[in-house]
Amino acid sequence: MSTDSVNNGKRRFLVASTSVVGAVGVGFVAVPFLASWMPSERAKNAGAPIEADVSRLEEGRMMTVEWQSKPVWIVRRSEKTLANLEESTDQLRDPASENVDQQPEYAQNMYRSIKPEFLVLVGICTHLGCSPTFRPDIAPADLGEDWLGGFFCPCHSSKFDMAGRVYSGVPAPTNLVVPPHYYVTDTTIIVGKEGGNA
Repeated sequence: MSTDSVNNGKRRFLVASTSVVGAVGVGFVAVPFLASWMPSERAKNAGAPIEADVSRLEEGRMMTVEWQSKPVWIVRRSEKTLANLEESTDQLRDPASENVDQQPEYAQNMYRSIKPEFLVLVGICTHLGCSPTFRPDIAPADLGEDWLGGFFCPCHSSKFDMAGRVYSGVPAPTNLVVPPHYYVTDTTIIVGKEGGNA
């Protein structure tokens, strides 16, 4: 057996071994690198529908959940609040919610909701994207005697009633947006998707 044949065999073995180890190393580097191009779980979930349990939400109170990185308000309205909605219609820009881009068809009513008791709104002003404040108080000094509760945007003084309908003569051009939603049970709402309603 010659020295050249032994060295060629060792050389082929070393080249093959080095190639295998190199390929494995490239795999260990490539997999995390390629995985970094994929959207994160948080990013995937940001647009996903979310579930809101309103069983403990007290009358006259509001809770906030996040959907698509936006605040979504859920307000439990009282009978008195619902009755007040009719009193302010002459002061509103779109009291009948005729702008169909502002709510799904099933919320195109005076209450702008599936169930009158619960209001579901995206908490972003339709003027320049500020977040209005929840002002359920009646006739506060800073909003006037005719204020029956609603949402006030501190950025440019836009006002919305307790159905998210915009007042006339304010900078906001349209009502607050009602997101797609449905009820899984009487007190569980899925926000971000349309479906059968309980």
